[in-house]
Amino acid sequence: MQLVLLARLLSVGRAVLAALRGRLGALCWSLAPLSLSLSLPGWRDAAPRPQREQEGDEAAPTPTSVNYHFTRQCNYKCGFCFHTAKTSFVLPLEEAKRGLAMLKEGGMEKINFSGGEPFLQDRGEFVGKLVQFCKQELGLPSVSIVSNGSLIRKQWFEKYGEYLDILAISCDSFDEDVNVLIGRRQGKKNHVENLHKLRQWCREYAVAFKINSVINRFNVEEDMNEQIKALNPVRWKVFQCLLIEGENSGEDALREAEKFVISDEEFDRFLDRHKEVSCLVPESNQKMRDSYLILDEYMRFLNCRNGRKEPSKSILDVGVEAAIKFSGFDEKMFLKRGGKYVWSKADMKLDW
Repeated sequence: MQLVLLARLLSVGRAVLAALRGRLGALCWSLAPLSLSLSLPGWRDAAPRPQREQEGDEAAPTPTSVNYHFTRQCNYKCGFCFHTAKTSFVLPLEEAKRGLAMLKEGGMEKINFSGGEPFLQDRGEFVGKLVQFCKQELGLPSVSIVSNGSLIRKQWFEKYGEYLDILAISCDSFDEDVNVLIGRRQGKKNHVENLHKLRQWCREYAVAFKINSVINRFNVEEDMNEQIKALNPVRWKVFQCLLIEGENSGEDALREAEKFVISDEEFDRFLDRHKEVSCLVPESNQKMRDSYLILDEYMRFLNCRNGRKEPSKSILDVGVEAAIKFSGFDEKMFLKRGGKYVWSKADMKLDW
């Protein structure tokens, strides 16, 4: 009995020491701009540090547009997914709100909630409350969500639709057999039929409708002109399938996306075939890799410059300015690819 009690006390002691080391590490990070050097014997930062950590004196970019992947969990199994279910962690709601308020103070104008699948958490209530907070209390010009659409209910629009500027639905094919091959399906629900239903709800509740498509080996020859024009989204974002080590490529990855990869030439041919679609917004791998500010479930910026996601410290521990310096974010490429556009539904003047 005494041995069991002793083992439990040792376990608690280790947990307390680990927590203290984490806090001391955050303190060292926050003091770095003051050129103070603190050495903690036996302490190592568990997360790999991006190359730009050595460039701490660079001016921090402004977090104008942030993609917050607050969950990695998803009900789909898309084979090329580059933000996979490596953890089940989700911040408590009030902590997430605190971080969002810090981002607003740091210059954020647009927040995009993504995953995983954002409507999995509390059946959409979690993301709904964040959307309402960002629009109603923070007064952000643009609040958007990227979803596969399978879990969204009309009641959600009734409760939170007024606070949402843009709903982006991921749709890679208008052929259900192709969607099955990709992994974009759950049960017997037809992904394309659901897409049209969501389009109608966006009209009813004055939410701008957007479509995201990842062009890959299974859909690169598809002609989507008629279907996209019929749905008439405000934007059709077309991505080239991207490999990220540790996510969809490599030994520690949960996906094997190599079979989905297409060449630059194949991607260009797809774009040329759809050049008459006025809402088309193409994004090659070159444009995409460093031009997004990605915040993970711990509110750490993810640096993808080395082909894998290397996290900064959490903004909740060190602040936005300290964390964003090591995000790998290319602000010039963000502007060059058209990352800033008319993104508030109040300014779109759409015929709902």
